[in-house]
Amino acid sequence: MLLAAIATLLIAGCGKSGGAGDPNVLTVAATAVPHAEILEFIEPTLAKEGLKLDLKVFNDYVQPNVQVSEGRIDVNYFETGPYLEEFNKAKGTHLVPLAGIHIEPFGAYSRKWKKIGELPAGATVAIPNEPSNSGRALQLLARSGLVTLKDPKSMTATPKDVVGNPKNLKFREIEAATLPRVLGEVDMAMINTNYALDAGLNPLRDALLIEDKDSPYVNFVVGTEKARNDPRVKKLIAALRSPEVKAFIARKYAGAVVPAF
Repeated sequence: MLLAAIATLLIAGCGKSGGAGDPNVLTVAATAVPHAEILEFIEPTLAKEGLKLDLKVFNDYVQPNVQVSEGRIDVNYFETGPYLEEFNKAKGTHLVPLAGIHIEPFGAYSRKWKKIGELPAGATVAIPNEPSNSGRALQLLARSGLVTLKDPKSMTATPKDVVGNPKNLKFREIEAATLPRVLGEVDMAMINTNYALDAGLNPLRDALLIEDKDSPYVNFVVGTEKARNDPRVKKLIAALRSPEVKAFIARKYAGAVVPAF
């Protein structure tokens, strides 16, 4: 009976990973650049407050939400509001944005062309393959006059919503994380800044097109509704929205990442 009881306790203890439920540990999912770098910067600050970060780094946009929704990770820090809205709708999850931290201006990159005016008729343009980021890519192209969208305000447009295409651009829809790797295979790729930075691209120097500072795509700390009142999460958000982090972002990313607070 004693062995059975111990086994039951061990099984129960395996349901969550890292610091889930530990008042002194917070598990946070993030993509590598810039999110994990910013979290690593605030680790010493949080440690002084008695909170240890258990950082889980992902290279995709799906698992960080899945694992937070399932309670295996406390919160994540990697996504925009439009992406979260589409994810909740598609997966039936109920994750909520807890605090906006920064903006990563989205850009268009090319290995073949130096200026956007050089992009030829019939060029192949790679864009992310899910609605919130494909919409973001197409919005940027529309603001530059390369396409016209059926609904100019749509944040979830896909190539099917393109009603004007004077250069007859050909679109390839590809997983966002893969886009830097196909740069040599297409005329232009529309890449999220975290993946561009991770691939050694400099948005301010290398992008043929880039969003301006008024981009609505703020990157949030995201969790379940109960995370709003979690003291550990409150400490995390306070540290992320500190003057020290604002200065760190300005110094390290030189405009490629912009504070949203």
